[in-house]
Amino acid sequence: MLVEMKVSGLTIDPITNTPIVILKDMQESKAIPIWIGLFEASAIATELEKIVFPRPMTHDLFNECLKSLNVTVNRIEIADIRGNTFFANIYLSREGQDFTIDARPSDAIAIALRAHAPIFVDENVIEKSRNIDLGIKLSDLDQLKEDKIKEFLENLSAEDFGKYKM
Repeated sequence: MLVEMKVSGLTIDPITNTPIVILKDMQESKAIPIWIGLFEASAIATELEKIVFPRPMTHDLFNECLKSLNVTVNRIEIADIRGNTFFANIYLSREGQDFTIDARPSDAIAIALRAHAPIFVDENVIEKSRNIDLGIKLSDLDQLKEDKIKEFLENLSAEDFGKYKM
């Protein structure tokens, strides 16, 4: 069974300094953390904070391409977790034809946010994610997330994006 979830926020793993996106169900009774990369965290954070760049970033560009081709993002699903790796699918439609694209959860989430598409997580994934060694409790992540997302955004610099300057 699928559970609709929303992005509750971003935080930083205090042990590894890796960004984590926190998904919560609509009743906020279940949550899962997904460790993601810096660029994907930036893509999610900028959409959550409604930051607009003068030129489109990758996820914005992809979303604009889909819209130009009359493709609708129906939903994303985080469908599996193997080891500590999450797997997602993006469900699209165009002119009555449905398509499914395999994606990293972080990319799927960034696209879903831009397309205002629902995010679903398989209940088995929620259950399996409880066995991941977080190093910290989910309740602690809630307390950290608000300060950490602000700190994350404030500390982004052009160097974080490598040799391709904005």
